[in-house]
Amino acid sequence: MSTTAPEYDAVIRGGLVVDGTGLDPYRADVGIVGDRIAAVGRVTGRGRVEVDAEGHVVTPGFIDGHTHFDAQVFWDRLGTNSCWHGVTTAVMGHCGFTLAPATADGRALVVRNLERAEDIAGAALAAGIDWQWETFDQYLDAVDAQPKGINYAANLGHSALRTYVMGERAFEEEAADVDLTAMEAELRRALQAGAWGFTTSRTMHHETSDDRPVASRLASWEEVRRLVGVLGELGTGVFQFVEDLPDPDERAARDARLIDLAVSTGVPVGIPASGVAERPLQLIEQAAAAGGRIFGLTHCRGIGNLSSFRTRLPFDGLPEWQAVRSRPLDAQRAALADPDVAARLVSAAHEGPYGRAIGAEARRPDFELMQVLERPVGPNPTVAEAARARGLDPVALIIRLGVESDLHQFFFQTFSPFDHQAVKRAMSHPRTVMTFSDAGAHVSQMSDASIQTHLLAHWVRDRGDFSLEEAVRMLTLTPARAWGFHDRGLVREGLVADLNVFDPATVGPAMPTVVHDLPAGERRIEQKAVGFRATFVAGRLTLRDGEPTGELPGRLLRGPLAAGPAPTRLAAAALG
Repeated sequence: MSTTAPEYDAVIRGGLVVDGTGLDPYRADVGIVGDRIAAVGRVTGRGRVEVDAEGHVVTPGFIDGHTHFDAQVFWDRLGTNSCWHGVTTAVMGHCGFTLAPATADGRALVVRNLERAEDIAGAALAAGIDWQWETFDQYLDAVDAQPKGINYAANLGHSALRTYVMGERAFEEEAADVDLTAMEAELRRALQAGAWGFTTSRTMHHETSDDRPVASRLASWEEVRRLVGVLGELGTGVFQFVEDLPDPDERAARDARLIDLAVSTGVPVGIPASGVAERPLQLIEQAAAAGGRIFGLTHCRGIGNLSSFRTRLPFDGLPEWQAVRSRPLDAQRAALADPDVAARLVSAAHEGPYGRAIGAEARRPDFELMQVLERPVGPNPTVAEAARARGLDPVALIIRLGVESDLHQFFFQTFSPFDHQAVKRAMSHPRTVMTFSDAGAHVSQMSDASIQTHLLAHWVRDRGDFSLEEAVRMLTLTPARAWGFHDRGLVREGLVADLNVFDPATVGPAMPTVVHDLPAGERRIEQKAVGFRATFVAGRLTLRDGEPTGELPGRLLRGPLAAGPAPTRLAAAALG
């Protein structure tokens, strides 16, 4: 046995390196020293940790640019579900929803913004967070101090900023000039402390638990313009924006304002481009032609609701169903097995009435769209198809499958018909990023933290729409460039050693399950992955064969204005 000290902290041996550029892969070892990639090629020295990557690919860690981990980071050290799916860096604080800034007597206003629009239970927030901050820079310090399995970058949210300055008025009126001045000052301090950007929502799908628009929806366009102007003045940050306007004339006027904002401030703007509509892609091109930068956030599976008897169903608001669904699960199971009860539930489900669904809430089902989730990556039959095959009414089938599965069966329905070609066109656009997971939010309504592995399993392996090299670039270098992470996103010497090792023949999402592991015992959907040999964060092995190692090397990545070492020339050059 050699007594020579290891030359590397870790060595990944014999893998096929898919380096994030989109170029051809090559066989190489990867040596790690500290938190950096020290060698890519033939590594003869030993590592304190050795990973055999034979038959696997080695890639940069995946970067998820649209998450809501702002609260979860305080009770979930690993960063689940994202960590299971190769994500090593998550950008949080989107759609205007953050936990800071917040005065001691204004925390309830922050919770009001979050709990319905993002399905983050108020009980979990109360039990899981020790509020030690008021300002956003204090919040960043609190996140920085938390043990973390993955890296986080934090945006400041508009709704929190409004309630911090305006209190209850944030839900009732536009800001006065004195309010705007105070908001600008807090946003400026946040960016200087390391906030990565500023986010807002003007969508009708974001409402409070008491049926009012979230605070950011009350803002005038002048308020938005002035706040984004702070990013432009400081020369930093990304602005994330979401708004739905059904009227074509209003939409055209909004788009013109957004292009003018991007051009006049020089601030990159991220918008949803995940549906089948062509308008977001046209807006992106028009902005580029005018000299502004707008990029789209796409989604590879189709945004939708994941429902079950152990979480929520579309029928839960109906009185006949409420009488059953309010009982313990054992009593529900017994009632559902009663033919008379089942018949009444079927009738009630068809008759309604259904309320208006907000965000990812379950809505009136379309049984030709709703799928029976038999496998995590389809094809899966629709409820209508499965019902016809068994000679049952669609609602009766849902009840039958619930009973047969001990209430575990999941059903998945996208909010609009899924068009593969349109979605592929959006994901293929050179100015989009496949990153719209919403991980950390909608925790009992969906599980889109798995979109990274869905891309690899469905779009690469099953359909062949993208090469593995293209897909890895979509998950690594592309989001790194969009958010300005100059020291990660590639397998290159000198860059941070955030790395994945996985089997491209088997990688994919596992079946979702329901767990009650949130603070106060609140429930969420958990979805792990298959096919991963190892994940490294900052040079340390955090997951081996899907199991945590106990290492928690994740960091808060502060924005470029915060004090700290600037990106190396090597890193900046590597990212172009």
